[in-house]
Amino acid sequence: MPFPVHRMRRMRATEPLRRLVRETTLEPADFILPLFVTEGGRVRNPISSMPGNFQLSIDELIKECSECIELGLGGVILFGIPEHKDETASEAYREDGIVQRAVRALKDRYPSLVVITDVCNCEYTSHGHCGKVVGNDVDNDSTLEWLAASAVSHARAGADIVAPSDMMDGRVAAIRRALDAAGFVKTPILSYAAKYASVFYGPFREAAESAPQFGDRRSYQMDPPNAREAMREIALDIEEGADMIMVKPAMPYLDILRMARDRFDVPLAAYQVSGEFSMIKAAAANGWLDEQRAMMESLTAIRRAGADVILTYFARQAARLLQRG
Repeated sequence: MPFPVHRMRRMRATEPLRRLVRETTLEPADFILPLFVTEGGRVRNPISSMPGNFQLSIDELIKECSECIELGLGGVILFGIPEHKDETASEAYREDGIVQRAVRALKDRYPSLVVITDVCNCEYTSHGHCGKVVGNDVDNDSTLEWLAASAVSHARAGADIVAPSDMMDGRVAAIRRALDAAGFVKTPILSYAAKYASVFYGPFREAAESAPQFGDRRSYQMDPPNAREAMREIALDIEEGADMIMVKPAMPYLDILRMARDRFDVPLAAYQVSGEFSMIKAAAANGWLDEQRAMMESLTAIRRAGADVILTYFARQAARLLQRG
């Protein structure tokens, strides 16, 4: 029999041909770089489980963001590490808290840089949970007051987007009401709408010094086996006023990303979390993987699944590679 007329390998023969018909592309503007800001001056504390990442004082944060501008990244998201923690997460919503001061400094130096703030309490509570603890659980409704106060203080400092990551019920509505009442009707909300109780957050908890002192977060973060529930979470957050939604983590939940992309016509973000980053770094350090190829393949998979925006610790490294072509 004659060979079939369709030879799929024809358009794979050379890199220029592959590039010509490539269906999914990445740009530096697709990436948001997570950064950790702490008190002090000239501080660059290495994060042992996340090579190349640091806890940064505000002066060092400003230096770090210079390259973000040059590379054309989509922006940065800030996580604060306060000097003092207490049971009421008071440093989270102080007008002169660490994140609030960092936002002011960045917006003063780089007005065009998109600065997103993580709105949560786990870095600020002495017990490491995401809200007010009553008994052995986080009280949902009283925690909303803390979150709303934090979001308003971030907006007042100049944050371009506030991003609640706590997974309390009703938090988007509470934050939207508080922002509007304070005059920040134009401040968008990026909701961590489908945030799973994942093992892949481990290195982050070292970086943000936010590990729970008792129990875990499974009573408020999503159960990993559930997919339909994620669609309900996303729908509720959009109904409450979320302007963008996020799926976290990214790689283990590509099916959730695709379901969200097919169902919801809003900007969709995905967070390639610390454990995903550190696994690639560790495998590359042991010679088991080509780091650049693993990085780009994983980011492409997240984009292909439907993400418009990718939060990733690879943001600068990937952008440099893309700029080189």
